[in-house]
Amino acid sequence: MMFWYDGNMSGWGWFGMSLGMIVFWGLIITAFVLLFRALSRPAPGGPHDVTPGAPPTPPSAQQLLAERFARGEIDEEEYQRRLRVLHSTGADLTKH
Repeated sequence: MMFWYDGNMSGWGWFGMSLGMIVFWGLIITAFVLLFRALSRPAPGGPHDVTPGAPPTPPSAQQLLAERFARGEIDEEEYQRRLRVLHSTGADLTKH
């Protein structure tokens, strides 16, 4: 008749064992989720690495010149001439 108490496992023992199993699987699942999120995160410095609310960086003089050439505002000769000036002087074009 002592079948129910074989091994001295009381109700608290079963509760502790069940709670331990839930904590164990919770930690395993959390580790997998964190690992997945760390591996799927884009590399820093990429196109998605922008601080929210930060002002965008202004385009460089060479980028502005290329945009004007692409829009047809200046011809190829003018583009090449201004590009040579940019590369030869390296001067700050923001000063007038």
